[in-house]
Amino acid sequence: MLCHLDFRVEYSDSMFQQDLFTIWAEEAEIALGAKQGGTVVDIWKCFGKRRVIGKVDVPSLDILDQILFYLPIMKKMGQHVQVQVTSLRRYEDFATDVKTRLQN
Repeated sequence: MLCHLDFRVEYSDSMFQQDLFTIWAEEAEIALGAKQGGTVVDIWKCFGKRRVIGKVDVPSLDILDQILFYLPIMKKMGQHVQVQVTSLRRYEDFATDVKTRLQN
């Protein structure tokens, strides 16, 4: 199941930027490892923002939920991280479906 993830990261005023970078470095290592393993299809950091966008391929939304809770950034500062998840459908499959519906 393909999903689009949109992470928006904030941090408390008691946290220093260096602390955020320490956690984010750990997060980056996990994300890049998952990319090599194929779970993360691709991942991008938005310029000038604490925002990361990723495309993942997971067996189910249940598994994705488990993965999200496992991430270092969620464990250490999850109350400051918002994640929007959008399930994706391959456009080729949609196009085939539309053509089939036109034939009925």
